[in-house]
Amino acid sequence: MQDPVRRRLYEYVAAQGREVGRNEAAEAAGVARTLAAHHLDRLVEVGLLESGSRRLTGRSGPGAGRPAKVYTRAPGERAVSLPARDYRTAAELLAEAAEQAGLDAGLRAAARSRGEALRGSAAPCGGLAEVMEVLAARGYEPHLEDAEDAEDAEGADGAEGADEPSGAAGRVVRMRNCPFHAVAERFPPLVCGMNLALLEGLLGADGPVRARMDARPGECCVVVEESKDNHH
Repeated sequence: MQDPVRRRLYEYVAAQGREVGRNEAAEAAGVARTLAAHHLDRLVEVGLLESGSRRLTGRSGPGAGRPAKVYTRAPGERAVSLPARDYRTAAELLAEAAEQAGLDAGLRAAARSRGEALRGSAAPCGGLAEVMEVLAARGYEPHLEDAEDAEDAEGADGAEGADEPSGAAGRVVRMRNCPFHAVAERFPPLVCGMNLALLEGLLGADGPVRARMDARPGECCVVVEESKDNHH
């Protein structure tokens, strides 16, 4: 995506996790509404965004106005490689072999070591703001959720799949994107455990934050929160 305006518009819509109207997207990208509409519709044509329509006023009936066009990020993954490469098949074969051989513990140990190597000599993350920066740089698309938001989500979705309740610790960082999503769908225990160990090494296990499992549909299976020992 070479056009900088189109890239800004896509990144803004993708980061919101909700429907975005043309006016909002244009303002965020610092361009005119007509130019934003042109680029947003091109992104829909190539399959990177999906579009729909709804009334943004929240009203209905006479006088509520016409429905406005809104955009959300399209599901699925897209990768372009010239010449063609098939890393996904290789990853799935390796995951299948590891699962059949019972190598879960060894994979988690390797992932934790890789996370520590990626962190290098840097200290463990000192707080959720730093966590957001680290995760964004790795493509996880993090967003901050406070306890009230978490309770609302649990009330709607139930707590099934969560290792621990999330309300007591306060704010958590959730991730809209899992970089290992395609393989994780086929081998969830293996790959999600690997992902957790990788983030434990990357963020640091001895700092004021901790990563833990808390699966939610459409998001990464790992969340990051302030350690309970860090609350006063």
